[in-house]
Amino acid sequence: MQIGTSYSYDHGSALLRSLSDRAASLQTTISLNQRIQTPSDDPVAAARIAVIDRKLGDMQQYSTNITLASALIAQSDSALESVQTQLQRARELAMRAASDTMNDGDRAAISAELSGIVDDLFAIVNQRDARDTPLFGGTGTGDAFVRGAGGTVSYAGTGTPPAVPISATGSIAATDAGDKLFGGISVNGVSTDMFAILTDLAAALAPGGTPDAATLRARIEDGLAGLGAADTRVATARASFGARGARLDLESERLATATADAKVDRTTIDGFDLQDSVVELQQMMLTLQASQASFSRLTQLSLFDYLR
Repeated sequence: MQIGTSYSYDHGSALLRSLSDRAASLQTTISLNQRIQTPSDDPVAAARIAVIDRKLGDMQQYSTNITLASALIAQSDSALESVQTQLQRARELAMRAASDTMNDGDRAAISAELSGIVDDLFAIVNQRDARDTPLFGGTGTGDAFVRGAGGTVSYAGTGTPPAVPISATGSIAATDAGDKLFGGISVNGVSTDMFAILTDLAAALAPGGTPDAATLRARIEDGLAGLGAADTRVATARASFGARGARLDLESERLATATADAKVDRTTIDGFDLQDSVVELQQMMLTLQASQASFSRLTQLSLFDYLR
C-alpha cells in the first residue's frame, strides 16, 4: 500500500504547525510568566485567577492609599510640632512679661515678637499637602485660615477631611480640620482660638494697650491660660496622629502579607514552573528542528521530485 504525496505533505505540514504552535505557546508562557494565557486554557483556574487579580488590584490601591495617608499624617504632625514650638515660645514671653521687672519698652518688644509668632503660625497652618489641598482646611480648597482687614485671623475651611480607605472594611482620617485643632479653646468659660489668644495678648502688651497694671496682669494670666490650653490641644492631636501612624504601620504589614499570600495562591493555581517550561521549550525546539529537517528530506523524495 502506497501513501500519496499529498497526504505525506499535509501530514508533515500539520506536524510542523503543531510543534511550532506549542513552541510559540511556551515562549509566550515564559515571557508572561504564566501558564494560563486565555480562559479557554483552563476555565476553572482562569476564574479563580481573575478573582485573585481583582483582590491584588484592590490591595495595590490600598497600599497606595496607605502611603498617601502616612505622608499626610507625617506632614500634619510636623506642622503641629512647629505650632507647639511657637506656642511654647509665646508662653515663655508671656511669663517674662508678667514679671515686675519689665517696663513698657520691654513689654512692647514682647508684643512685637508675639505678633511675629502669629505670622509664623499663620504660615504653618496654611500649608498645602501633596494633593495641593489645604492640610488643615477640611474639604475646602482655599487657604485654611484667612486674615481680615483688621488683621484678625479666622478659619475659612469647611467640613471634615475625607477619610482615606486603607482596607476593604476600614479607613483613616489622615488630617484634621483647623477649627478642631486650634479653635474651641475655653478660657475663663469663653470659647476662643489660638490666634485670638495670641493677638489679644500682643495687644495687651503693646504701648497703651492696657489702662492699668491690674488689668494688664489679668490679661496676661488669661493669655497664659489660653496658651496652655492651646498647647494641650495640639499635644493631644499629635498623640492621635501618632496612634494613626501606628495603625497604618500595622495595616501596611498586614497588607504586605496578604499580597504575598495572594501571589503564592495565584502561582499555585496557574501551575507555572519557569525551569520546567524552559526545558520543555528547548526540547520542543530540538524536535521542531529535527522534524523540519526530516520533512525537507521527505519532500525531496516525493512525487514532485520524481516527476522532475
